[in-house]
Amino acid sequence: MSDPSDQLQSLAHALLSAARKAGAEAADALVAEGTSVSIDVRGGVLEQAERSEAVEMGLRVLIGKRQACVSASDTRDATVQAVAERAVAMAREAPEDATVGLAEPSQLATAWDIAALEMADPAAEPDPAALEEDARRAEAAALAVAGVSQVQGAGAGYGRNRIYLAQTNGFEGGYARTSRALHCVAISGEGLTMERDGYGDGRVYQSDLMSAEEIGRTAGERAVARAGARRPKTGAYPVLYDERVAASLIGHLLGAVNGSAIARGASWLRDALGEAVLPDHLSLIEDPLRPRAGSTRPFDAEGLATRRRAIVDKGVLTGWTLDLGTARKLGMESTASAARGMSSPPSPGTSNVALTQGDKTREELMAEMGTGLLITSMMGSSINATTGDYSRGASGFWVENGEIAYPVNECTIAGNLRDMLRRIVPANDARLHLSTVVPSLLVEGLTLAGA
Repeated sequence: MSDPSDQLQSLAHALLSAARKAGAEAADALVAEGTSVSIDVRGGVLEQAERSEAVEMGLRVLIGKRQACVSASDTRDATVQAVAERAVAMAREAPEDATVGLAEPSQLATAWDIAALEMADPAAEPDPAALEEDARRAEAAALAVAGVSQVQGAGAGYGRNRIYLAQTNGFEGGYARTSRALHCVAISGEGLTMERDGYGDGRVYQSDLMSAEEIGRTAGERAVARAGARRPKTGAYPVLYDERVAASLIGHLLGAVNGSAIARGASWLRDALGEAVLPDHLSLIEDPLRPRAGSTRPFDAEGLATRRRAIVDKGVLTGWTLDLGTARKLGMESTASAARGMSSPPSPGTSNVALTQGDKTREELMAEMGTGLLITSMMGSSINATTGDYSRGASGFWVENGEIAYPVNECTIAGNLRDMLRRIVPANDARLHLSTVVPSLLVEGLTLAGA
């Protein structure tokens, strides 16, 4: 049987050949093959089982400064030819864009060490029965927690994907990626007093996955802790973002420094290059080459070699996140940050990022906070992209005298992201295996709307 990666390579080459024959001046072909399995249980019985296998292909063609993208999941020769002809016809009618174009050969990645990145678990795909057993064990562990009235659901999943990218500028390369996940959602109380919370874990390697018992027990304990939640006080208070939601704050920062937003002028950080955006002892590092992380990649979607970089260095914003197109618009160099789907052209996006951790635990920051809100869940969002004005629904726990007093829900927190990020104080509790490594974050002086 032929190697799947050879099949993807052959398909990518066929797409490029068809594009040239159809009249394309330049082209790139992205081909992906994936398998996913998910199992859900409820009440001790199998509720849902899904398995999917698919091959997808996407072709981008360029004619002068015009481009078009077409995708398909049918890989027959006739379809490959039809995709190429359609893409070329669309490109001829597309508006001109002076910033489109493949990378120069001198910009392309030429060597990488896939094995060192540990992106794919060499272990065999787990049997569906093993996934179901994991989910059952997680559910049972949650139900064993005193105060848990029911489990909304527990599930386990596995995925394996391969991609191959080939371009007419000479670049080609591919890699495989695996994922393994387990989650559980528990409920405490009855009727109108029900409260829900959960826990889950996702890893690249099966051997790194947390035990089903720990996941279920944590989900149950979190649901029970939320029993009797009520609305908090209204006023200006410090807010502590728990580690499970703190990454959302850094996500707003990453969105504001994305080259697409900067090129449009639609970013609250559009004039902040070289200025302080975080406290001076904090840095935000992107590392696409971190082993066993979910967003690791040796090259970007335009064939450029990825590399470690400081997005924020000791508090100071050092640069934007750029692909070739946004870099050309801004008169800068790409940060090898291109990402793309099968039917869309490249756009900038980050991979693995990590914020400097502090030297105190979440509990120590809570003690320093005194009275305020510990957020463990967020919902809804109203973010002004150009001003950074921020408003989100939240739930969690009210803290008094540095200790949790009672659970809260139905509240809104508001502030301005630029001011908030300049005041963050990090804890030391970030989970290092995540793609986005951000600890709990204390922010002073937010407006809280509750009771």
